[in-house]
Amino acid sequence: MALISTYIITFNEEDKIENAIRSVQWSDEVLVIDSFSTDKTVSIAQSLGAKVVQVEFKGFGDLRNQALKHCQHDWVFSLDSDEICTPEVAKEIRQKISDHAFDVFYVPRRNFFLGREVKHSGWYPNYRQPQLFNKHAFKYDDSPVHEGFELLGGAQIGYLQDAIWQFPFKNLAESIVKMNRYSTLGAVKKRQQNSSFAKALGHAIWAFLKHYIFKLGVLDGWQGFFIAFSYFEVTLYRYAKAVELNESDDWSKEWIRKISSSVGRE
Repeated sequence: MALISTYIITFNEEDKIENAIRSVQWSDEVLVIDSFSTDKTVSIAQSLGAKVVQVEFKGFGDLRNQALKHCQHDWVFSLDSDEICTPEVAKEIRQKISDHAFDVFYVPRRNFFLGREVKHSGWYPNYRQPQLFNKHAFKYDDSPVHEGFELLGGAQIGYLQDAIWQFPFKNLAESIVKMNRYSTLGAVKKRQQNSSFAKALGHAIWAFLKHYIFKLGVLDGWQGFFIAFSYFEVTLYRYAKAVELNESDDWSKEWIRKISSSVGRE
């Protein structure tokens, strides 16, 4: 029977890491890929028998590729610290691997936010990227956030039926912190380089409408509204921060020129 390595990436996840690790203790190796947490994440992980590897954070794509280098086994299951693998998914993973039909699998996710399951808003089945794969058939790209992937050797993609559970935000405050971090990381992507504040607003409005109206977030109540609004915010600030990055030097030079001219006239 094929052996499986599970890796979990972390940074200051002491409130979540225990549930994540316990849910994958059926796997043959559990690794926590930590980026120098300052809370109790590492000690909790080690107390549960996980192997902790420290990796400097240079973006999520690089971090995940570094994680694969530390996985001992060919088959890899990727679980985030805010996710829980159910017994049904664990059983299905073993079955899929033994079938030898595919080398890469998407895994559906059931999301829970503000005390209830989110059934619309684009959050179910919410495939983010393949989470189960043979590492010789798969690698991530180097995008700093929302990283893509590349299939190797003609690998084919399959789908699991059972869903893992995700609790993406502990509360609204955490969603704001993640929005700020992800918008900063996303600002350096190439597609944002020709941005403007008008484009930022346009993309943000579309992001809200897409999730609230077209993906039926309105049926998720207040949870659906806050999800759509969070997409509005992260999109607005991602494009706006790209403008800031592209033009900050020009703005600084212009203000220095104006100040210098003003001083010269006095």
